[in-house]
Amino acid sequence: MNPDGFPYAAPWWLPGGNAQTLWAALASRRHFGPVPRWTRSRWIAPDGDFIDVDQAQHTSLAGAPLLVLFHGLEGSSASQYAVAFADFAAANGLAFAVPHFRGCSGELNRAPRAYHSGDFEEIDWILKRFAAEHPGRPLFAVGVSLGGNALMRWAAEMGESASQSVRAAASVCSPLDLAAGGHAIGRGFNRLVYTRMFLGSMVPKALKKLEQHPGLFDRDALMAARNLFEFDNLFTAPLHGFRDTQDYWSRASAKPVLHQIRVPALALNARNDPFVPAESLPSPQQVGRHVTLWQPAHGGHVGFPVSHGVLGVPGHVRAMPEAVGHWLLAHL
Repeated sequence: MNPDGFPYAAPWWLPGGNAQTLWAALASRRHFGPVPRWTRSRWIAPDGDFIDVDQAQHTSLAGAPLLVLFHGLEGSSASQYAVAFADFAAANGLAFAVPHFRGCSGELNRAPRAYHSGDFEEIDWILKRFAAEHPGRPLFAVGVSLGGNALMRWAAEMGESASQSVRAAASVCSPLDLAAGGHAIGRGFNRLVYTRMFLGSMVPKALKKLEQHPGLFDRDALMAARNLFEFDNLFTAPLHGFRDTQDYWSRASAKPVLHQIRVPALALNARNDPFVPAESLPSPQQVGRHVTLWQPAHGGHVGFPVSHGVLGVPGHVRAMPEAVGHWLLAHL
């Protein structure tokens, strides 16, 4: 483990993981260059459904690397971290793309299937298509939160063959132990703020899915769900082949299989992340030699704001993409 691989120091005016999480998402500057502009493509999935892929319009050399970002729960190319990574890519001449998990691009997908934290099959066909469409570009992948757990699961499942698609992969603030993260987000302040925010987006989507596919789940029971455990038990788990939430969180977690990864992989987690308890983070003894662990003391959940502007305010969130991006590029 190298906790100082990203020597992050939080601004004095942002103490604690919640402040670093919320300020980064709501107020910090996301880009130094122009606002990213996107070209959207619709890809038909192997099962006949679709996903929408946003590719940044900034210029890059024909053989420059392509950086693919898998977003977090209910995220998109508009998420602060996606914009910050796009800005990093533009500044370094990289091509950049954000494939949206199903239902996260602004349009509901057609099939009952949505997306989940261990969705490595979806990651697999997406990365293979990127590799096939850009044969002259080295490919790197980064996953944030949910997307990072799914990406690490993919790398572990693929083993040696992962290198046929990517040179290196990174997860950022991912709940690699889903049970620990799921229980943490369901308690206290987290439940009042983050759980309410997520359910406020996920429940309406689930209800639209029920309109598409009557009888898919018990509507009254879903409306009564008050945390992610209950939501996953009624919707996410049964729709994706899991017995219940406990089965889903157990089988989809990347932490137990990190030792199987055979491509360079980085797992960055702040130890004060409100969603991911520090005691649940992997230790060096639990990962193989291909996995690098960065576990700085501060940063929050996909936060890592840095002082910027008059008196350091409003701050920016470009330091984390800079550190992660250069770690990936070191594996060219």
